[in-house]
Amino acid sequence: MARPFPVVDAHVHFWDPHLLNYPWLDEVPALDRAFLPSGYAAATAAAGIGKMVFVECGCAPGQNLDEVAWVSGLAAGESRLKGIVAQVPVERGQGVRDELIALTYFPLVKGVRRNLQGETAPGFCLTPDFVAGVRSLAEFDFSFDLCLVHPQLPAVTELVRRCPEVRFVLDHCGKPAIRAGQTDPWRQHLSELAALPNVMCKLSGLLTEADWAHWQPGDLLPYVRHAVECFGFDRVMYGGDWPVLTLAGDYPRWSAALAACLPAATAGDLQKLFQINAETFYHL
Repeated sequence: MARPFPVVDAHVHFWDPHLLNYPWLDEVPALDRAFLPSGYAAATAAAGIGKMVFVECGCAPGQNLDEVAWVSGLAAGESRLKGIVAQVPVERGQGVRDELIALTYFPLVKGVRRNLQGETAPGFCLTPDFVAGVRSLAEFDFSFDLCLVHPQLPAVTELVRRCPEVRFVLDHCGKPAIRAGQTDPWRQHLSELAALPNVMCKLSGLLTEADWAHWQPGDLLPYVRHAVECFGFDRVMYGGDWPVLTLAGDYPRWSAALAACLPAATAGDLQKLFQINAETFYHL
């Protein structure tokens, strides 16, 4: 359902396995094909999308700049594509600076992401080089997307605390255990992260943390409401997580379910969530 303002989707993926290598797709056959702006346009036809932010898709190491160049080219045919969050191996510390300089030649790059969800080493994101790499983002005014699973929230909170000059956004509410119906200790850990002023939260990616075949809006309710209680409507933004969300539902159902979890939200609150905050954070 379209809203009375242009929606900003702060979390969109595009990929084409014939052009770049995405190793993780081998384990997800339903997604192992090209997903392009034309498919997104069809899936979101009734959503009133005015702008979107592409988020890196886990391409093979060494192809991250190729991905940025490819997506920058897609923007020539999709004018709503206003921002790119690029994959950057920040664990290289100061050695990553050359890559950050290279990204400045692509005007759509607004931030970077180094996906943490598959890292099992305790404190991986707190090594001196990782912290130094993240701190270097401030020089370029690049934000940092945090993608992780909920047990990693305490370590990430410490990372955010050590990098007060960097702007962070937590993807997918920290991937709480919705399928298991568990809210703790995620609730406390999210509250601790939200206490830091330099981090925001994306209301995104929750469908695939729920039971793909049987989820209902009520399953999402405690997680959405707690995230909004922690961050407030000034520090949350909407993300569709297309096409990953297609594993568990379609775009209209996700958007409607999120709105159903926030029945008391004012028109101003919803405009912050669905438009203004993402525009401001990503400098769209």
